[in-house]
Amino acid sequence: MCGISGLYRPGSPVLQDQLTAMNERLVHRGPDDSGLHLDDDFGFAIRRLSIVDVQGGAQPLFNEDRSVGVVCNGEIYNSPELRHELSARGHRFQTRSDIEPLVHLYEEHGTGFARHLRGMFGAALWDARRRRLVLARDRLGIKPLHYWHEEGVLAFASEIKALLQLPDCPRDLDLEALDAYLSFNYILAPRTIFRAIRKVPPGHLLIADAAGVRLEPYWELPREDDQALSEPEAREQLLELLRESVRMHLLSDVPVGVFLSGGIDSSLILALMAESLPRLQSFSIGFAESSYNEASDARETARLFGTEHHELVMEPCHGEQIEKLVDGLDEPFGDLSALPVYFLSQLAGREVKVVLSGDGGDELFAGYMTYVADRLARYYRLIPAGLRRAVVEQIVAGLPTSYEKVSFDYKAKRFVQSAGQSPLRSHLGWKVIFSDEDKARLYTPDMRQALAGADPWEPYRQLFSDSEDRDWLDRLLRLDVRTYLADDILTKVDRMSMAHSLEVRVPLLDHRVVEFSARLRPSLKLKGFRKKYILRKASSELLPAQILNRKKSGFIFPASLWLQNGLRDYTGDLLSADRLQRMGFFEAGAVEGMLREHWEGRRDWARPIWNLAMLSAWYGRFGE
Repeated sequence: MCGISGLYRPGSPVLQDQLTAMNERLVHRGPDDSGLHLDDDFGFAIRRLSIVDVQGGAQPLFNEDRSVGVVCNGEIYNSPELRHELSARGHRFQTRSDIEPLVHLYEEHGTGFARHLRGMFGAALWDARRRRLVLARDRLGIKPLHYWHEEGVLAFASEIKALLQLPDCPRDLDLEALDAYLSFNYILAPRTIFRAIRKVPPGHLLIADAAGVRLEPYWELPREDDQALSEPEAREQLLELLRESVRMHLLSDVPVGVFLSGGIDSSLILALMAESLPRLQSFSIGFAESSYNEASDARETARLFGTEHHELVMEPCHGEQIEKLVDGLDEPFGDLSALPVYFLSQLAGREVKVVLSGDGGDELFAGYMTYVADRLARYYRLIPAGLRRAVVEQIVAGLPTSYEKVSFDYKAKRFVQSAGQSPLRSHLGWKVIFSDEDKARLYTPDMRQALAGADPWEPYRQLFSDSEDRDWLDRLLRLDVRTYLADDILTKVDRMSMAHSLEVRVPLLDHRVVEFSARLRPSLKLKGFRKKYILRKASSELLPAQILNRKKSGFIFPASLWLQNGLRDYTGDLLSADRLQRMGFFEAGAVEGMLREHWEGRRDWARPIWNLAMLSAWYGRFGE
């Protein structure tokens, strides 16, 4: 795992001190080594976390005549097979690095090289003869890659903070991106919070040469179905794909651990790891609040497989810790699970450099309760709207507020708020932080005017309409893979783990597993109201019933309670009238009213308050 950066200024020499400044801002991603290469008007650099070929795999890496070079953040799991194939074609290797095959693949396949890779990567290849730069991001967006392009310059980096080291990189905020953040807690690619900086979308190349700068897709989710596959065949094939993926993800010259929640996804990863490794370390996190604490489940699973288990029980943290979290994120990011992932990564990073994680299973195999709610909503919409408003919604509105994790009143209120809307809005309604009406009350008049005509829902509508010919569940899963998984879940895991120089690998998101899942008929994923049906069936050969039948509750901290107690003063300061005035986006009275209602226990505003607090903390760190 690494952090990469680079500059291309056609016709103007690249200054080494600028490249060095970008590179050093990424030292947390790669504390073990650094490398830099200048070629007149082009230069790229890397900070390296040494995992494979620890002694000999320093980057940049080049082909035999040094006409093609590469820096790459990530791991290429099929590198042994690629080396064998390329060696048979006459290519010579100088290291054992998993990254070196990229330059030879480029020699063989040109810009089609990325289609031959199995792994996670944000890579930059420089073709000195053609004066061509190729940026490549992995298919699912596991690894980040950002760029800034305007006439006369193209800069790229693993994280935005490296681009901000360039004195001429514009820092104007993208207010429509900010508006989208308030709606969904994250910023959807290709946008970032800065108007001039963009994300290379997952499964895309960015190519810069004499013809200009352009984005090209090289992969998308398959559209064909495999309706003929029987349930036993699907179970057998899925387990074999997962077994192969986990085995490939163990490619490492340093010890590998596992994030363990006790749920089915991470437990399955652990079971498959145990088939190959005699000794394992597992890491989990818990909370004193019982409804949020899954530590005992993780402990039981660790005991079952005989791991050396490490556990942290979290307590309300202080402002300095949250400021470090914000520094690792680069953009406003409001997902409540970022905080525990930060401390879980800190725990694991003290013992190992690499962990495997179960992320991705929910989006591939319908693991969220929202998919069950979507199915129920299809029946709920059959009830006359007047009856829903007069009876059901009134009863639900009267339910007392509970601060327990995913409480009944929370689920009921979210359901009636969204279920009567269109299928897309009904599904995304579970993820909405501030509704359009909430934002209208929250924004200052200037902000409302600046955002006139902005529509944060439009990118989701476009992606949803791309699959109109498919089953409703399949459409929602595809949407979540292309949005929530890439720009929330994977962004969170990458930034929080790399803040502690820890590499997290996600075997469930091997693209062959993803393609297999995409071809499965939906009834094998959500069978009635049984979530992850085929994944549970495949796992039944390896996991006992008590693990397979555990309820999923999500990996979040007790924000509702902490914001009333240990974090009350800190968030109050972040959302003070003075801080809000400096930002200039929000009406102080509207925010004060939310805080007061939450502190007094009259309404649970935890998610919106945390969203605004993280924006304020980010603004104080980067925005000003």
